[in-house]
Amino acid sequence: MKVFLVGFMGSGKSTFGKKLANKLNYKFIDLDNYIEDKYNTTIREIFETRSEDYFRKIEHESLLEAIKNNDLVISAGGGTPCYFNNMQIMNDNGLTIYIRQGANCLYHRLNRSKKFRPLIENMTHFQLIEYLETNLEKRKPFYEQAKYNILGKNLRTQQLVSIVNKELSTQL
Repeated sequence: MKVFLVGFMGSGKSTFGKKLANKLNYKFIDLDNYIEDKYNTTIREIFETRSEDYFRKIEHESLLEAIKNNDLVISAGGGTPCYFNNMQIMNDNGLTIYIRQGANCLYHRLNRSKKFRPLIENMTHFQLIEYLETNLEKRKPFYEQAKYNILGKNLRTQQLVSIVNKELSTQL
C-alpha cells in the first residue's frame, strides 16, 4: 500500500510520515527531499534559479517516479495536490490523508522556520498571515479530495496507523 500525506507546509506531514512509515515498516519519502536528492540542489535554489513553474513540473515527474514503489509513505509538498492532476494520481494510487491545520497554528510553526521555506522567507508578520489565509482557502478544495481529512492539532501517530490498518483490512 502507498500512503500519501497532504496538507499545507508546516502541517506535520514529514514528521508524521516518518513515524507512520516506521510503525508500518514502510519506506518513507519526503517528496521535497526526493527532488533535492535527485537534482542535487535545494528547493530554494530551484525557485531562485528556475521558477516555481519549473519546480511544479519536476515535482509532478518525481511523484510519478516515487509511486512506482510499494509499502510506502509519501509526504507530499504543500502545493503538490494543487498542480497537474497530482491529487487524482495520489487518490488513484493509494490512501490519501489530509492533515488539516488552522492558519493560526501554521503561522506559529512557519514563522520559526521561514528561512528554510523559499515561498515565505521574506514575508512580514502580516504578509505571512495573509498568505496562509489566502492559500489555505485556495488549496482547500484539493486537500479535501483526500480520502481522510484529519485535524493535525493533537494528532497521534497511532491514529494514522489505525486508518491504514482499517484500509488494509478492507482490501483483504
